[in-house]
Amino acid sequence: MNRRLFLRTGSLAGLTLTTAGLTALDNTKSLKDSAINQQGRFELEEITIDELQQKMKSGQTSSVTITQLYLNRIALIDKAGPTINAVIEINKDALAIAAAMDKERKAGKIRGPLHGIPVLIKDNINSGDKMMTTAGALAMTGNIAAKDAFIVEQLRAAGAVLLGKTNLSEWANFRSSRSTSGWSSRGGQTKCPYITDRNPSGSSAGSGAAAAASLCAVAIGTETDGSIVSPAAVNGLVGIKPTVGLWSRSGIIPISATQDTAGPMARTVRDAAILLGALTGVDSKDAVTMQSEGKYHKDYTGFLDAGSLKGKRIGIEKMHLKGNEKVVTLLRQAMALMERQGAILVEVEILKSIAELGDAEFTVLQYEFKEGVNSYLATANCKMKSLQDVIDFNLQNESRAMPYFKQETLISSQTKGNLDTKEYTDALAKSLSSRTLIGNLMKEQQLDAVCGVTNGLACCIDLINGDYDTGFSFSTPAAVAGFPHITVPMGCVHELPLGISFFGIAYTEPALLGIAYAYEQASKKRNKPTFKADLLK
Repeated sequence: MNRRLFLRTGSLAGLTLTTAGLTALDNTKSLKDSAINQQGRFELEEITIDELQQKMKSGQTSSVTITQLYLNRIALIDKAGPTINAVIEINKDALAIAAAMDKERKAGKIRGPLHGIPVLIKDNINSGDKMMTTAGALAMTGNIAAKDAFIVEQLRAAGAVLLGKTNLSEWANFRSSRSTSGWSSRGGQTKCPYITDRNPSGSSAGSGAAAAASLCAVAIGTETDGSIVSPAAVNGLVGIKPTVGLWSRSGIIPISATQDTAGPMARTVRDAAILLGALTGVDSKDAVTMQSEGKYHKDYTGFLDAGSLKGKRIGIEKMHLKGNEKVVTLLRQAMALMERQGAILVEVEILKSIAELGDAEFTVLQYEFKEGVNSYLATANCKMKSLQDVIDFNLQNESRAMPYFKQETLISSQTKGNLDTKEYTDALAKSLSSRTLIGNLMKEQQLDAVCGVTNGLACCIDLINGDYDTGFSFSTPAAVAGFPHITVPMGCVHELPLGISFFGIAYTEPALLGIAYAYEQASKKRNKPTFKADLLK
């Protein structure tokens, strides 16, 4: 590729490379052809954290070089080419952070496995730098956080390079009942890198698409109900929704104090486990993290044993044994593989047992969203100081803020009272009953994990009608209970990835990671994206 032409294309696409970045591009031999090697392949494509560390340890490359290559990759395919549109903002300090990590490495200081590793985070997570934190909303433009979210502090302490922020479903998909996942008024529409007229799912659409397309080493998403595991599955990734309280939520634009958590999105179980451990810890600003004291680990990689399926009793969601025959076939194949690895499978009906909790969950989310957003905005560095301000802004700027769908979920949340309201306390009690229900079922059946299809095949992007159901969903049980949930690639149907889910009771991440790793190593179902325009091309 002509380097000058590439840089011009990247600039026209709206991505500005810093002077330091251009210097690195000119002076570093490994950056020849900008982001593509002589064989026409991106040299960091599908690369793991361990492989990046080995390259830096051997002196073959540096964090600055790696960071620049990812910046080039973003310009080449995210802002030009197939225009995945996963990244909403680049961190202008990324190369400086990388240079500092290289200097530490040269001096013999290695902070850990994330030292010098570029990471993208979702645009509802505060970063105390020059980047905005907007939840994808035009109303939040200009919100520069005064300090890092707790997990970003942890990320920096681990030596990671904060590469930038990813687009998302606006307000983490809590704006409208007919929204299009992956679309925000600030960031526009993110595409699925496998078939680009398909929806990458949400709300962590940008993090999912970015990690799948090798725009970063690993990414961070957030979930209230499905927003990590669904885009991870649709984008052929490993996604972990941790136990609520394993990762702090302070400094993250909220939906629900009961269900919210951030979590890793990566191409391998090991990479996800590395990121998971690095960001655990008790945070005085998030009381729920106090419950993780003595239960979290700073390194989960020791639980990754390829033989972990042997003797495990795994519940298989009965409702997922019917439906789209190609999806069911993949699940049946996964079940057969797990049995060959020594697992004992038991059919269960988790989804049926919690079906009546749906209304209670939504009631809880509306109350907690209003409370949480008002609390966040009260100290935010932007003109919005309340949820009502956001609603008013959207009405006053309707053509830009709401060109496709409206804000009925924001409005319904605004009508709710405080958290002492009986409607809320009753709904919360009902929703939290899921913990006992699931726990009792797992105890009765002596299950180590519950398994099902993470979600259905990616729907087409439809900004007029919004998302539509393609069958299969397994996020809600673990979401309402606050339990850990891991999705792993299960294979593809018509070149679109599907994920298989494993969840368990609170703080069973070690066991779930072992099961997920054993399945991953035995199946090897991760496929890199091909960036097809549509199924027929």
